[in-house]
Amino acid sequence: MKKIELIVNRAIEMKTFFLRFILGLGVLVSVNCEAQKPKSHSSNFKISKETTHKIAENQNYTFGYLQVPENRSTSNSKTIEIPVYIFKSRNPNPQPDPIIYTVGGPGYSTMPSAQYMKYYRYLDDRDFILVEQRGNYYAKPHLGCPEWAEAVAKSNHPNFDEQQSDQLFNDAAKRCRNRLTNKNIDLNGYNTNEIAADINDLANALGIEHYNLLTISYSTKIAQVLLRDYPNRIRSVVMDSPLPLEVSYDEESVLNLLETVKKVLDDCAHDPDCNAVFPNLKTRFFSFLREKTQNPLTVDIENPEDGSIETFKLKGSDLMNIFSLASTSEVSNIPLEINKILEGDLSSVSYYLQSLLKQSPGDGSGRGMRLSVWCAEEYPFTSQEVVARETNRYPEVAGLSPAITEASVCDIWGVKKVSAIENKAIKTDIPVLLINGEYDELTPIKWAQNMLPNLENSYHIIFKGWKHTPTTYWDNPCGMEVANAFFNNPNAKPNPQCFETIETPKFKTK
Repeated sequence: MKKIELIVNRAIEMKTFFLRFILGLGVLVSVNCEAQKPKSHSSNFKISKETTHKIAENQNYTFGYLQVPENRSTSNSKTIEIPVYIFKSRNPNPQPDPIIYTVGGPGYSTMPSAQYMKYYRYLDDRDFILVEQRGNYYAKPHLGCPEWAEAVAKSNHPNFDEQQSDQLFNDAAKRCRNRLTNKNIDLNGYNTNEIAADINDLANALGIEHYNLLTISYSTKIAQVLLRDYPNRIRSVVMDSPLPLEVSYDEESVLNLLETVKKVLDDCAHDPDCNAVFPNLKTRFFSFLREKTQNPLTVDIENPEDGSIETFKLKGSDLMNIFSLASTSEVSNIPLEINKILEGDLSSVSYYLQSLLKQSPGDGSGRGMRLSVWCAEEYPFTSQEVVARETNRYPEVAGLSPAITEASVCDIWGVKKVSAIENKAIKTDIPVLLINGEYDELTPIKWAQNMLPNLENSYHIIFKGWKHTPTTYWDNPCGMEVANAFFNNPNAKPNPQCFETIETPKFKTK
């Protein structure tokens, strides 16, 4: 079955990568749940002269490794190392409370951000700390799975038999797991609870009295655990594109995708120019998807390696899944590109299919970390009956699984289920800012809206026409400005001038 991947900052590993052109209530618990915390262990921060990336000469910083237990629930756990950058503020009189930042995934690295500190507005006011999540690329150990990357590359080939997909990825998971466990890696030590404990230990090791949290997508779950289990040092939290603990992502992702695409096309219909050039586009597109699910679209591509002709057969699920792969800057092109397909112009499709054939397998960075988190925290609370129903519920995308990871893969990965509290909403009075993009199908607006009643001092900002993780857009840093304004005054809803100028995008018609 095809599946939707949760992504931040890189393309999803799935067959529809080629179409990037057209885009992309729980039971309340108290913030003080002492019994759920990992056992306390001593941690140490070790300064290192060798860094993960080259840093600008005019940037004042410290780099080192946080040494923590691999699994705090065992008494004889070995020690692992997590890279950390501490960037000093550009302000000679900075605010005393730094920002701790870690990215999404799970499985993506925070460390590459270290090269681009000149773009980060936060350093104008306070220190900025980058924390790698355990198991990710620059951590020691790194839970990479090149076996999985090879499987993705094989499944992307047009001649691949989809009936063999489950076996292909089951074998990849088994080989990766065996290799990692043979290195004496305890896969049960790689989860959100342990990452939250790492950040709390870092604050202890650095002697930080109070800090602010900046989190995006998956890492907003880390923020929720910190708010619940370690609230005393936290001054304020920004959750960009929040993923609530209580949400079952694997049951909802297809519906979220469809709802968001419909909203984009409805907005086109309400735009006089877009509607005049592309009348009735939503109805025509969804009819096209249903028809292609029964009779796939055939596209012949010249293989750039040997000149042979490769034939792709694209179903509705292939064509719809593309929305997940687009950036905010590509939103205005969506109606135009959809209309091109409907009129038989497959030039863009052909271009990206050929690009797909040029790609070499990746190294599976962070895949093992991703599997450990998802199989311990999401899979056990997901109804497989709902997943099966959702996979074939919508005729436009029949066969598109909402699950990130198949049940058989998690059974092979074999990590322990986390406590039921990890699937329940938190409640806190610490100031929280929730940020969403209007067209975010991965972490939709409705999830943040459902969190608001439980967050007593919270605000919600929605960026019209934007997609996932608005604080990460350097070409328009308004999301970053909104977050920074909140850090400077967490008791008021931020409203910088840049935000007032953001409107629903003007769709291109030619």
